[in-house]
Amino acid sequence: MADLFADLEQPQAPTPDAPLADRLRPRTLADVVGQEHLTGPTGAIGRMVAAGRLSSIVLWGPPGTGKTTIARLLADAVGLRFLSISAVFSGIADLKKAFAEARDAARAGRRTLLFVDEIHRFNRAQQDGFLPVVEDGTVILVGATTENPSFELNAALLSRAQVLILHRLDHAALGKLLDRAEAEVARPLPLDAEARDALLASADGDGRFLLNQVETLYSVDLPAPLDPAGLGALLQRRVATYDKDREGHYGLISALHKSIRGSDPQAALYYLARMLTAGEQPLFLLRRLVRAAVEDVGLADPQALVQCLAAKDAYDFLGSPEGELAIAQACLYLATAPKSNAVYAAQKAAWTTARETGSLQPPLSILSAPTKLMRDAGYGEGYQYDHDKADGFSGAHYWPDDMEPRTFYTPTDRGAERRIAERMAWWEEKRNEKRG
Repeated sequence: MADLFADLEQPQAPTPDAPLADRLRPRTLADVVGQEHLTGPTGAIGRMVAAGRLSSIVLWGPPGTGKTTIARLLADAVGLRFLSISAVFSGIADLKKAFAEARDAARAGRRTLLFVDEIHRFNRAQQDGFLPVVEDGTVILVGATTENPSFELNAALLSRAQVLILHRLDHAALGKLLDRAEAEVARPLPLDAEARDALLASADGDGRFLLNQVETLYSVDLPAPLDPAGLGALLQRRVATYDKDREGHYGLISALHKSIRGSDPQAALYYLARMLTAGEQPLFLLRRLVRAAVEDVGLADPQALVQCLAAKDAYDFLGSPEGELAIAQACLYLATAPKSNAVYAAQKAAWTTARETGSLQPPLSILSAPTKLMRDAGYGEGYQYDHDKADGFSGAHYWPDDMEPRTFYTPTDRGAERRIAERMAWWEEKRNEKRG
């Protein structure tokens, strides 16, 4: 059985027939593209290397952004022994073996950088196993994860490691990789300018995926450079990174909701499309749209809630993909509607007051009196039926006797709430006249 550990302290130079990604693997931290905010002189990694002292870190970023490469180069830069382990294939016994190797190396005068790929896949008990060896300096831990460490790693482990965030590679960084690939192969890519841009876009920030695509292009004998259509026919576009039960899920739904709240219909529709095309459940999106209707539009446009519930019915009736048009319509309706969180704020304030005031009894006049005993006790006595009054308004008192009236709902001057505010002001004026 192959050893689960890879001691890459002295990596061999790749052979000429090695995969292009291996041949282009950076030899120094300065060669790493797209992560200059970490590897540059003022970045966290750059400062550690300059000081010659490395602390335990967790590298968090999308696939193909250089996490493994940075870990290996860090060990080289500060003279540490490099030991690599994958959480996908390892258990407690494997960790104990790695720790024992690190202790033996320490006794021989060599400290170990232990690189743990996919560290979030270790369970809580396994993660706790790192604590003593990190604490006593047996290893410098460098973990790599594509998942949000806040959700996936123990608080105790996070308190002993600095989380460094790697960015998805932008157009410029991916372009540098293409330039290096062309220099390595010593011939230009068989693409026209538009196809080259399309290739960069198709990588979706993943450098490893881009270089694999480049290698495929170089392996095909093409009579002429490809245009975007030809490129699309030859290569498969990378599927967008999206985990429906993890951070991508919650990050995009937050972006959708806040784009609606910010009245940006174009951005809202984009994030809706991102989620639907990635396979998100339409019912999850519809629930969030209903939430936005009552939280961010409210009575500024009472039809917003109706539109969202109608979109759910339409999707249930039509199914996918036709029903997705109804979801898009509801999304755009919300984004273009006048905004008010007055109902949301009123609900929170009223709930707080209800908890604070306990069991105060309403005025007897507005309590129902279904029995003679209750009528004799004064229940319902003096109740004023508003429909019998002039203008359909009595101006009666409805608050508990031991409580001053409160204001929870304050309508805005936007949309339908402007008319509501006018009616409420008129009612308050009439109440004041009655109080004298």
